[in-house]
Amino acid sequence: MTRKSWESHLELGFWDGESDKSKKHKSFQLPGAKPHYNPDRPGQVEHIALDLVLDIPNQAIAGTCKIRLNPVRDGISDLTLDAVNLRIDHVEINTQIEAKPDPDKTKSKFDYDGEFLKIYLNEPTRAGVPLEIAIAYAAEQPQRGIYFVKPTEHQPNKPTQVWTQGEDEDSRYWFPCFDYPGQLATSEISIRVPKELTVISNGELIEVKDYKKEKTYHWSQKEIHPSYLMTLAIGDFLEVKDVWKGKPVTYYVDKSRSQEEAILTMGKTPRMIEFFSEKYGYDYAFPKYAQVCVADFIFGGMENTSATLLTDRCVLDARAALDNRFSESLVAHELAHQWFGDLLVIKHWSHAWVKEGAATYAEVLWTDHEYGAEEAAYYRLGEARSYLAEDRDRYRRPMVTHVYREAIELYDRHIYEKGGCVYHMLRTELGDALFWKAIHHFVQTNAHKTVETIDLLRAIEEATGKNCMFLFDQYVFRGGHPEYKVGYSWDSDNNLAKVTVAQTQDELFDLKIPIGFGFEEGEPQVFTVKVFEKEQAFYFPLKTKPQYISFDRGNNYLKQVTLEYGVAELKAGLQFDPDPLARIQCAEALAKKGGLEAVKALGQALIDEKFWGVRVEIADNLATIKLDQAFEALAKGLEDPNAKVRNAVLSGLAQNKVQKSLDLIKPFIKKGDPSYTVEANAARLTGELAAALSADREPSKVVKLLQTVLKERSGWNEVVRSGAIAGLAKIKDSDEALETVIKYTEPDVPQPLRLAAIRALGAMGKSQTKPKTEQILNRLQIIAQETFFLTQMSVVAALGQVDSAGAIGVLRSLSDSTPDGRVRRVADEAIQRVQKAIGKDAGLKQLREELDQLRKDNQSLKSRLEAIEAKSKTS
Repeated sequence: MTRKSWESHLELGFWDGESDKSKKHKSFQLPGAKPHYNPDRPGQVEHIALDLVLDIPNQAIAGTCKIRLNPVRDGISDLTLDAVNLRIDHVEINTQIEAKPDPDKTKSKFDYDGEFLKIYLNEPTRAGVPLEIAIAYAAEQPQRGIYFVKPTEHQPNKPTQVWTQGEDEDSRYWFPCFDYPGQLATSEISIRVPKELTVISNGELIEVKDYKKEKTYHWSQKEIHPSYLMTLAIGDFLEVKDVWKGKPVTYYVDKSRSQEEAILTMGKTPRMIEFFSEKYGYDYAFPKYAQVCVADFIFGGMENTSATLLTDRCVLDARAALDNRFSESLVAHELAHQWFGDLLVIKHWSHAWVKEGAATYAEVLWTDHEYGAEEAAYYRLGEARSYLAEDRDRYRRPMVTHVYREAIELYDRHIYEKGGCVYHMLRTELGDALFWKAIHHFVQTNAHKTVETIDLLRAIEEATGKNCMFLFDQYVFRGGHPEYKVGYSWDSDNNLAKVTVAQTQDELFDLKIPIGFGFEEGEPQVFTVKVFEKEQAFYFPLKTKPQYISFDRGNNYLKQVTLEYGVAELKAGLQFDPDPLARIQCAEALAKKGGLEAVKALGQALIDEKFWGVRVEIADNLATIKLDQAFEALAKGLEDPNAKVRNAVLSGLAQNKVQKSLDLIKPFIKKGDPSYTVEANAARLTGELAAALSADREPSKVVKLLQTVLKERSGWNEVVRSGAIAGLAKIKDSDEALETVIKYTEPDVPQPLRLAAIRALGAMGKSQTKPKTEQILNRLQIIAQETFFLTQMSVVAALGQVDSAGAIGVLRSLSDSTPDGRVRRVADEAIQRVQKAIGKDAGLKQLREELDQLRKDNQSLKSRLEAIEAKSKTS
């Protein structure tokens, strides 16, 4: 499953804000958290068969669920199944599975409380003697598990679709089952649907029966899998057929999209299947692979066995494909789950990192394979930063924990992004050959079985003889990561390089770190040192003074590092270090030193650096140097051929709240840009700058400009118009801007744009006047009544920014009423943020404005002083 949805606030986590500089980390465990374990197992579920009829007008399914159970012990007199808000009509138990059941003898008594179905067996179980449970039931207007999408009064063009989402524990909302991942069984689904619709499910399509106005699809999954991976996707889809080694590979999109767009989005799948089959040492295990893009999906994707569901917002058009690889990474992530998650199934949710970390690392592997090592390293840095932000701003926790409120809370950056980093560190520790030998052994030994973290450790030791428990102890079973401060000096008398390393975090790490030295001539020299104390000094005899130093050469370990090198070493590292992440670290350290020499080095590197990812980081760091010369150097990047670099340059320029910044950014709105995201960012930044400049000139002009964008720039996923909404949200003093944003929260607005407007209301509600705050809260309170997951998440994101006690009541009501654990969790966290915000000094806004003005005045003075000093040095 991909945790990320398509909403930017969900991808990045809307708890990202001003970082808490204190060392104290918030607790992952909220009130109500408790230990969770799998229930006692009455036996092995061998097969699940659903025979259903779909009723779209009434949003219901009805039929029979048959479960064949092989008891593990004698004397069991009752069974308890998970079944939430279902209508249970009757239950039969048959111990003579091959014979036709006699209803008089097989009918069974049961109790049902709306959450658990307790079935009383007609006779106690005998170990090894299977029995079949047949439950006649219906799911009517379910809140979770199965979702009905259809046209509405406000959205008449929405497609008619029905789809399921089982992970974590939501299959119980659409059929009775033992709903935990430790039970693996074969399955089949037969369902009658309107004739114009297509059904995609797990495994192979056995038959399609035609009736006058309906069709029945019968799908069968012969390989065992857990109940949460059973799926249905029903709709009027455009089908695009592909193949891998004779196995069907199929892409389904709504008929409003084209075959070309489906291929643009998913067309690399056969090559990916080949790549992962080779990498994991096990050919793709299932009879087909389908990817179905569905409307209103509540995740980025879900790896149902052989039938992945994806959000329809991942479907690219040609312009979006210019600078958007999220869809490609999403396809790779979900496909990798067919091995890690479907072929190897986690035994308990607490070990979800084993599969989610592997699938996240698969994104890195595919990036390396398709685009090269530098791209993969930069992708990996992005994953690390994503985890580091959660650790810093949200909470710190062990990757493996049984203590939580709901299992879905575990699906965070610790198990995805940090999990991916752990796999990479294992690869670093073992080396490529042994790492892949261990992965092959892990997959081959545990195929079609359940696994826990210890099984991965055991596989590594069995295949390689290596004990990696030290790495798991430090990164998996406890929270945190090392934070290093690294210094360097050169002893010319003795030709000794001194490197000092301090660990600034509380709990020390014990790792072997490679330190490399690069020279003007000859190969780099690399030494591996054991870093385990609070402060250590290392001395390295070298023939000549090194040009640059690489701490953790290759940057393979998850960490934070501050470099305290001289300017000369940093400039050389920025120019010559072969590792793009090391060049980025040098750019960061140079920017912190500031001054004209740093500006000159960074400005030249922005032009000369070949890899776009490093140019992005150079632009980000140039922007932090508050000198006019840095601004001029940064502006040269506006012509960069890479859209992501142009975006970084625009964002950097906007940090200088001056008219010149606005003049440079506006043309990207008026004239446009090949990239949707560059146009969107320009729109957002224009609003930000207009709000900061003199109130009598720019804001009203920019409001009109952004309103024009809203009228004229609809397009893929409403990216550009969402940027305009974000820009209007920056002009929070404007009544017209607020009214425009509120207008776009109406239910007839296209969903991506509406969600952006809802979130924008929250941005406008921060440090706002009381009348406008009340207007914003009233609108958000109305929207909070809606039940759609993404709408609720957007409302929470908005309310979490409003520094008013009125936001707390709406958040509490939403937390209490929502059926979704993710909404409940982020709402509770938002309450904490609002409570903290309203306790701050009421005059904070005014102080910030005064500080911004002082910074502007100081920058002008400092730039002139630097120029005078530079001139005096050369004269």
